[in-house]
This record gives sequence, structure tokens and C-alpha cells, in this order.
Amino acid sequence: MTASGRFFCADAAEARGDPITGTAPYGVVWVLVEYRGGWPPNGFDGLDLDPATKARVYGAAREARARVLLVRRHGRRTPEGPPRWAVLRYDRRGAHRQRWGTWSRDEDLAEIAGALGAPGEPGLPPVVLVCAHGRHDTCCAVRGRPVARALSDRWPDLVWECTHVGGDRFAGNLVVAPDGVYYGRLDAGSSVEAVGEHLSGRVHAAHLRGYTDLFPPQQAAVAAVLGRFGPAGRHDYAVARTSRVDDHWSIRVTGRHAGGPEAFEVEVRSHRTPPRQLTCHGPQLSAALVYEVISVRVAP
Repeated sequence: MTASGRFFCADAAEARGDPITGTAPYGVVWVLVEYRGGWPPNGFDGLDLDPATKARVYGAAREARARVLLVRRHGRRTPEGPPRWAVLRYDRRGAHRQRWGTWSRDEDLAEIAGALGAPGEPGLPPVVLVCAHGRHDTCCAVRGRPVARALSDRWPDLVWECTHVGGDRFAGNLVVAPDGVYYGRLDAGSSVEAVGEHLSGRVHAAHLRGYTDLFPPQQAAVAAVLGRFGPAGRHDYAVARTSRVDDHWSIRVTGRHAGGPEAFEVEVRSHRTPPRQLTCHGPQLSAALVYEVISVRVAP
């Protein structure tokens, strides 16, 4: 709570020390729709589009388990050309694929359904999506837009502002897609450092929320290995085995990190926090599930 009595969820989470590791939502396919007008609180679902087209896009996205995000360039008053759309697809071998198009009429967005069923083009640079969805959560705008500004100044062709990506209290949030990497609790300076390192093939544990192809305890395990042994490429580590007994996970992480060990045993324990207000606009109290790394050891 600020001196003015206004609640900011990211400030509260930072003051409590809420851990960010293991908080990346699962997903390997993203649909981006550039929309230059105001964003409704519920994003794409709230747009006044042709109902049949919207239903077709949503149906295809559900089938592909894709997340639909509205995007826009930061601070550009007169964008060039028609709005764009994209389908971004993660590949566990690193051969990520993308398909891009443009739309001028609502009906043009129906092409997204076909793109969701096609492989897409490999070898394109990743997209940096910065959550700046102020109508969904105040902290996303307050903390996200300075991040979007700093990153857009450095990589104008890669960076987009986007609608809600999850984890409002970890703002500023960004997703590198289709790499499938979530970073959180960023400001202008730390975001430029994190993205610069990411684009150079080095993922650091600092600010890492998780890899979106892994489940929360696995995300926490990989982040712990990165924190102990240093940054590594997005696909340098993989989860080879996961076992669970009640609230305790044993996770084997294997790696190709040059000069380091090749396998690790990571112990993770989960617990729920006391009920708290987790978003700016949601006054109801909710308990969060936290994944705590108990130990990391080099496997024999």
C-alpha cells in the first residue's frame, strides 16, 4: 500500500519477497494479433470483431493449446502498413517456427486458423513480448511500459507490447517467444541486460520465471542449476526424470553446458502461502503455490 492508500501488487510482492521461479504458465504456441486501438481488459476476447472469425480463431487456438495475445509497437504514433498477426511455435530441439501475415478486415484473421495447422518458417529471430496491459492490471502498465520503451529503443524490430501474460505481481514481465522463456521483476536497465544476454545465447537465473515447456517444479529445478553453475543456452539443459511424493519432487536435470557437470539431482518442495491480494484489481485474497529448491547436487 502506498502513502496515497493505493495498492500495487508488484510492490507488495517485492516487499514480501515472493519468489518468481516456477511461475511461467505452460505453453508452446502463441498467436499474436496486432491491434492499435485500446485493449479491452480481457484482450482479444473483448474486441468487437466478426463473431464467426473470432470463433474460428478461438477454436483453432484451443485445439492447438495456443495463447492469443494482442500486440502493438511501443509509442509509435503512425505505424507503417497494415496490422500484422503471427503464430509462434516452440520446438524442443530449438528449431522454433513462425508464420506471419497481415490483416485489414476482420475476416483476414481467419488465416490464423490455417497457420495453426501448418509448421511455419524456421530460423527467424525471436519476438520479445512485454506485458503492458494496464486495463488488466495497473502494475503491468506502470512497470511494463518503461521496460518496453528501453527494449524498443535497443531492438525496435523484435519488441512488442502485449496483453496479459500472467503473474501481474511479477511486473515488469516479458516473454521471449517462440523460445518460451519468461522473465519477471524487470526494470529498464535489467530488461536490456536480460534480453541482450538471451539473444547472445545465455539465459541467467536472475529474473527468470521459467521455461514454458516445463511444469513449475521443473522450472524451479532448471533455474536452480543455472543459478549455481552459471548462465547457459536455452536448450543446454533438459529435464530427464521427475518423480513426486506428496509435496516433494525429485528432478534429474541433464545438460550440455561446456565445462560443467552433465547431470544434476534437484530436490524441490511445494507449499502454499497465506491468502494475499495477488493482483491490483482483484481485492479477493488467494494463496499462491511456491516451489522451493531444497538441494542441488551433481549426479554420479
